Amino acid sequence: MQTNDTVPEVTTAAPATPEVASVTPEIVESPSAGAPPASGAPNLEETLKQAQQQAEEYHDAWLRAKAETENVRRRAQEDISKAAKFAVDRFARELLAVKDSLEAALATETASVESLRSGTELTLKQLVAAFEKSALTEVNPLGEKFDPHRHQAISVVESPQEPNTVVSVLQKGYLLADRVLRPALVVVAKASA
Repeated sequence: MQTNDTVPEVTTAAPATPEVASVTPEIVESPSAGAPPASGAPNLEETLKQAQQQAEEYHDAWLRAKAETENVRRRAQEDISKAAKFAVDRFARELLAVKDSLEAALATETASVESLRSGTELTLKQLVAAFEKSALTEVNPLGEKFDPHRHQAISVVESPQEPNTVVSVLQKGYLLADRVLRPALVVVAKASA
């Protein structure tokens, strides 16, 4: 009985193979032959055209975004260049008054010592005002603790003052908006031996 069961299975399987083979070429040949697609299935050419159109739109949008980014970068570089070029504009305008005062003092033929002194004091006030307007502050640390971030120690001397205290200032320092422009040159006290 087992042989009878296997024979019908082989005979039924053999005819199924040619039917599958005959169906397969029709499916492959239909789109290339231009036969209308089955209902509900999109046409491959239309799908390809839509995909190409969408790809072109994305490419165009990408090119526009790239151009805009390049323009923003270029404008930013120009702004940085202008800012660096004209950063001292306000400070330079303030210094013009100081220069005018110095020239006026030198142009006076009959200047006395007192008039030169008072003129120099007024000119110094103008210079200090220009510094204040530009956030340039003076560092005069006499009697303060030594700060290596703001002071530069030239020497260390024995002193009755507390160790690491500034004993004398050889040259004042300056800060520009809380950043050290020039450290103060100082002499620092050390502990007595």
